[in-house]
Formats: sequence, structure tokens, C-alpha cells
Amino acid sequence: MILAIAGASCAIAHAQTQAGSQTAESTGPTGFTSAVHVLGHYDNGVGTSDAASEGTVTASLIANRPALRPGEILEFVPGVIVTQHSGDGKANQYFLRGFNLDHGTDFATFVDGMPVNMRTHAHGQGYTDLNFLIPELVGRVHYRKGPYYADEGDFASAGAAHLGLVDKLDAGIAALTVGAHDFRRAVVADSAAAAGGNLLYALELAHNDGPWQAPEAFHKSSALLRYSTTIGIDRFSVTAMGYKGGWHATSQVPLRAVQDGAIDAFGAVDPSDGGRTARYSLSTEWRRRTQDTLTEAHAYALRSDLALYNDFTYFLDDPVNGDQFLQTERRKTAGFDVAHTWFGQLAGRPMNNALGVQGRFDRIAPLGLYATSGQRLLDTIAESRVSESSGAAWFQNTVQWTPWLRSIAGLRYDRYRFDVASSIADNAGRADDHVASPKLSLVFGPWDRTEFFANYGEGFHSNDARGTTARLSPRERVPVDPVTPLVKTRGAEIGARSEIVPGLQSSAALWTLRSASELVFSGDAGDTAPSRASKRSGIEWNNHVVANRWLLLDLDLAWSRARYTQFDPAGDRVPGSVEKVASFGATVNDVGPWSGAFQMRYFGPRPLVEDDSVRSATTAIAYLRVGYRVDRRWQLTADVFNLFDRQASDVDYYYTSRLPGEPAQGVDGIHTHPVEPRTVRLTLRASF
Repeated sequence: MILAIAGASCAIAHAQTQAGSQTAESTGPTGFTSAVHVLGHYDNGVGTSDAASEGTVTASLIANRPALRPGEILEFVPGVIVTQHSGDGKANQYFLRGFNLDHGTDFATFVDGMPVNMRTHAHGQGYTDLNFLIPELVGRVHYRKGPYYADEGDFASAGAAHLGLVDKLDAGIAALTVGAHDFRRAVVADSAAAAGGNLLYALELAHNDGPWQAPEAFHKSSALLRYSTTIGIDRFSVTAMGYKGGWHATSQVPLRAVQDGAIDAFGAVDPSDGGRTARYSLSTEWRRRTQDTLTEAHAYALRSDLALYNDFTYFLDDPVNGDQFLQTERRKTAGFDVAHTWFGQLAGRPMNNALGVQGRFDRIAPLGLYATSGQRLLDTIAESRVSESSGAAWFQNTVQWTPWLRSIAGLRYDRYRFDVASSIADNAGRADDHVASPKLSLVFGPWDRTEFFANYGEGFHSNDARGTTARLSPRERVPVDPVTPLVKTRGAEIGARSEIVPGLQSSAALWTLRSASELVFSGDAGDTAPSRASKRSGIEWNNHVVANRWLLLDLDLAWSRARYTQFDPAGDRVPGSVEKVASFGATVNDVGPWSGAFQMRYFGPRPLVEDDSVRSATTAIAYLRVGYRVDRRWQLTADVFNLFDRQASDVDYYYTSRLPGEPAQGVDGIHTHPVEPRTVRLTLRASF
């Protein structure tokens, strides 16, 4: 009934504590204090958000569900699909709201206020690599969808996820995981009182060969050191993180070769693909809350390195040496985010005003693209040194006009500057751009534990700085036009959230989003390239049911439609745009010493070419976890990935490539990366 009134579906909802529920006083998104029903796994009750598609997942649910890769923590955001098309050391492939987000474009991700998306990245714009994350230390995931929030900027048009780290652990953790394909993982973490606060430390070491014929040999090491303290009304934390990884990659392979038996589905055309990466960061957070004000400040500095070898077209461009190329970058980034909120009244009505400023500077040098063979350097295609700086200011006003009507109006202004020095003289130069983004949301209710939302907002994503000054293509050296530095987006949404049925929290949203320029995957370059303007619309429906004290059920459904809005004889479909997504989960707690979780996700099919004549396969896979607590200290957990051993694709592309013996002009076809076969991992965990 409520969902029909809303018109469709989204967002989030409900949950369960390990031994029941409790009611607590909490400050919602408006800054006004209201009663919030807290049920352990979700903080998404009526009155806690400004849109039906906004919500929060807490640590208890994160800890209870299995994950094949660290990046899959983003699948706690309803409608998000996380896959991989190459080695596990790369950023994952993400899908949401009709977007093939590539490695993160149009979805902004933050860890304790520090942005993860890499702009002007060697491999893909908005590159979001979460391999540095230690999942046991994530305390919550707060997500938003759509460009409706004044404090969200670059890459946040489809949505944003803010991952918060814990300040301390209830007990120390020592865990060892072993599994098929020589998977090994060890993690140690603990916290202790220090200097009037808490000192949290953690170390993770992992190795995985994967099911590939050429072992992936992905090895990683991650470490974290975090100090946090609360003094009176001030909260302060400083966090240092480090990560280093290396791997051999089995990238997508031509489906025609798999069907002919020339290549195994888990084989590689070029087994020398792979990469190395490192990331080191220092971030700090300060928060002060008084009766009348709230001040929050974040600052961060990081350094990252990447060397990535890929070969997607094989022998199309170079029939002798092959088409492998190397993408490299060495990056230094620094930035800040400061916001201040005043709580007051307008003619006796509760009101708050928030003002924020943000800044970021990236220095990427060198930023290179090279022709290679077997990781041996053949030629420099292009090498650049890039400085990209941005500043933003935003304002947001919230008024509770009546007990059943709240308005949130905001305005954001961003300005960018790009400085590019290139080995191709014609591609060097400077570019500037700015964009203003108005926002407006209305919240109606609650009536009978049900509220309704109407949201509108404009946003943007930045393009690669090299494209803003380019006059020649780096490979063919033919004339090209510079791209628009900042691409506008515009979106709207109506939705509802209800708790009218006891034990059920349900939310729904009907949304639309326009983009002035689409970014699509380019097989010959191995990255994304600007394309035509587009429009997306869709329906989302999310349900979370506390069936009883020990069982939580989740059902998330999403449908979307993506079309180019500028005519082209090739067609109007956006390649890779996901149309249908479904997820079902069951989480079991405290059945004696037993616990467990079942999760199944479905996505696809998707158009792979503009005229929709070629479509991807459908993918549906399930995960299972069974846990047994031996005593208060020891716990044994078994995780089964791809429970039903489905043969499916993690990702499909359609482009031209050439294998030995094929015509010189190459062959058009689907290129696919399979999901991993059924895999079991066992974890022994001790608390101390």
C-alpha cells in the first residue's frame, strides 16, 4: 500500500541486535533530536534520513556476512554490484542505478572522510581501490544515492558511501583463514588505552593464487595505527594506513576462443599481465558539538603508486609484439573538509544552517602510458605530469516547518584547475572550470510510522585532466577536441519509508538522472572515454525483516533504464548499463553456539552495444557462511563462495580484438571474465 503510493522503490531499512532491540536518542540528518529505533544492523528508521535511498549499515551486519574481496563491502549499499575483470589487486568493477561505474566513476567513496576515488588516474577516472581496507575495522557504512546533498561533490551523482572506522575493539582479534587455490590470510588487531584515549592497531597479510591457469599470486600487506580521544565536547582522531600489493592478472578473454576450446575460461591470452600498487595515508578528524553548534573537520594526505600491465586486444595493433601496455602513476594528494552547523529557530520553527568548505590537490608525476611486451618496455606512448586542484563551498538550510513537513535546501559551488605537462607538446596546457549545483529536498510525515520524500539536485563528475588539454590522440597522433572538464548531472527522486508493519522496514524510490556526457569503456585503450549525453531512470525497493530474535531477512530489488539522449545511427543504448539487480540475504545469530548467513545476488543481462543487438549473460551467485563458537574465546567459520558452482560472468564487454591467425582487422566479439568456481574458506578466530 505504502509502496504503491510512493510509486516505486529504494533505500533501506531494518535489523536486529544479537539479543533483541533497543530505543535510543539520536541526532538525525536534520540535526534535530528524535527517537530512533535501533535494531543492531541498520540505523535507518523513520526520521533518520533526507531521502528514501539514504541509510546506514552497522558493524554487526558487516561482520556477519561473507565477502570474497574487500571491495564487496560496498554491496551493503542496496543495488550495488561489485565484480572484477582482471587481477584482484586492481580496483573492482562497480554497477549501480543503470551505470557500469567502471572502477568508481559517478560513485564517491570515503573512509573516515578521506576520499578513495582517484581523479586523473592512470587506468580509470574515479579509480576506487579498497584493497587497503581491513574489513574487521569498519564500524559502519553510510550511503546516499543521487546528487541531492550539498556536501557531496565529484563522482557522487549515482551515489556515495562513507565508511567509518571503529575507534576501539571490544576484544583483540587474531584470525587465520585458509582456502582453495592457496588462499591464506592472517589478521591481528587490538586496541588499548593510551594518553587519555584509545590506540587501535592492526596488521593483515594475505596471499591468493585464484582458480586461474596462471596463478595470480596476489600478495598484500596492510597495516593501520589509529589514535582517538574525547575531551569534553571535542572528539579527535588521527589514522595512519599503509598497503602494498602485487599480482599476475588473468583479464577478460574472447568468448569465441573459449567456445572453440583454444583458451580455457580460466586461462589467459597474455599471462604476463599484472601489476604492483602501494598506498600510504595519514588522516585526522576533529568534531565539536555544543548545544547550539556542530563543527567537523577532516584533513588527509596520501601517497599512492601503481604499475599496471594489461593486454585487451592482443595482436590487433602490433601483430609482432602484441598489444600489452603499461599504465603507471605516482601520486601525492592532500585535502581538507570543514563544516559548521548552527542550530536555531525560524519564527519558532526548528532550523539549522550548515556551511562547508572543501579543498583537494593532486600531483601525479609521472603519469605514463607505454607499449610493452611481456612487461618489457618497447615505447613511450605518452608521459605526463599533472597538477589538479579544486575548491568547493556549500551551504544548506533545514527547516522543520510543521510536525509533518521538513525542507532541506542547499547550494554547492566547485572550481577546478588542471595543469598538464605532456611528452606530446600539443597536449600540454591549462584548463579551468566551475560549476554550481542547487539542491532541494522535502520530507513529509511521519504518519503511521511512514514518511515520504521528494528530492532534486544537480551534481557533476570531473574528467581526466589530460583530456581537458589534449589536441592529439596519444596513440594515433590524430587531432581531437578537448573534453569538458566538469560534466553536469541532474537528478530527482520520490520515495517512501515505512515501519507500519511490525518487524518490517521497507523503503521505495522512483528516480531519474541525466548526464551531459557518458563515460564508457574503451577496449583498445583499456580505460574510459567520454561519449554522448544520457538519461537514466529506475525503481528500487528494499525490505528488511526481523523475523524473530535470531533471524534477519533482506530483500533488495532494482530496475533501471539507460538511454543516450543524443541521436546516433549506432543506437541509443548505453553499453554495460545494468538493468535488473536483486539481492536476498538471511542472517542467523545466537542459535546456541551457531550463527550463519546466506546471500544471493542477481544482475544482468545488459546491452553491450548501442543497438542492443548483443547482450551480456545473466549472473546469479550465492554465498554461505556457517559459524560455530567453541567457547568465549575461539570461533570457527566456514565461508562458501559461489555455493551452487554456477558458470557465469563477472563482467562482459564487446569490442574488437585479434588472436594469432585471425584477420588483420580483428574480430568483433564478447570478451568475458568468469566468476570464480565454488570455493571454501575456513577461518579460525581467537579473541584476547
